[in-house]
Amino acid sequence: MVGFEDLRRPGGYAVQVLAVAACYYGAARLGLLRRLVVEGSVVTPIWPPTGVAVAALLILGLGCWPGITLGALFAILYLAPPSLDLLGFLFGNTVAPVCAVLLLRRAGFRTDVSRLRDGLALVFLGALTAMLISATIGVSLLLITDKLPARSFWAIWLAWWVGDAMGVLIVTPLLLMLHRARWPPPTARWKEATALAVVVCVVVPLAVYSTISVLFLVYPVIICAALRFELVGSMLCALLTSVLATVAATDGVGAFAGLTPIEVMAKLQAFNGAMALTALLLSAVITEQRNTRRSVEHACQELVEVLEHLTAGEPPPPRPPSDADDRP
Repeated sequence: MVGFEDLRRPGGYAVQVLAVAACYYGAARLGLLRRLVVEGSVVTPIWPPTGVAVAALLILGLGCWPGITLGALFAILYLAPPSLDLLGFLFGNTVAPVCAVLLLRRAGFRTDVSRLRDGLALVFLGALTAMLISATIGVSLLLITDKLPARSFWAIWLAWWVGDAMGVLIVTPLLLMLHRARWPPPTARWKEATALAVVVCVVVPLAVYSTISVLFLVYPVIICAALRFELVGSMLCALLTSVLATVAATDGVGAFAGLTPIEVMAKLQAFNGAMALTALLLSAVITEQRNTRRSVEHACQELVEVLEHLTAGEPPPPRPPSDADDRP
């Protein structure tokens, strides 16, 4: 694994850019495994490269943007031969994640997503607002080059926008959490994690592939994962659920059987969006409350120590710095 210190050496920046490009292209190939045809155009319900791009910019800095452009170039060339609108697509796919990170920084976003405001910023600024850029540029180019009829503009634009936004909502927080996680992870709760994984593997396929509309069964599981394992647990459940739902939707089975392509896209996007929002925002609230409780407990312990020293007639001990001092 390349560390941040290695990136400062000669050639380190090139390695960084190539690594980002490879991750972007790999995520694009995964996203293209399942596609839907809406109004004669191929769309992806979830576009993971946008989540990879935003996470890379947040972790490595804005300087890694050429890796996003390079990865987008290979992804576009995989889909179609080079054309005059290639530069426009590259611009849209690059500037949207960059704007997302600039908006998040402006809002004081923290990469640990430990506050409700961080979750809200990621949803409304990083996903819903910034991804308007890529969707508008991309669909407009298709319309200008006569690759898309005017009557299909809004349907394709909505699918493009939601697909990019879902990539940010599901992939970005998961990558941020994996980046900050301790490796190897602690083993104290492996039994609980295993039990939850078994429940997820049973409930999620049942909810998605059942001919009865029981998609709501996944929400108690996601809530339980958020309560016990916070963001990592809830987002892993959300990712698995989203993947299985996308597979079922593209195959037209289970909860998506007998629907038109437009209905399949609308139902899938609404389900994925509601699920990702639930997992992300609930986890942020739980993490914020737990951090607040730890801060209060730490302050109470310090107060008890000060009172004990004052009662004994000794000067109070110096107050050690804590992580709570940096929290607003």
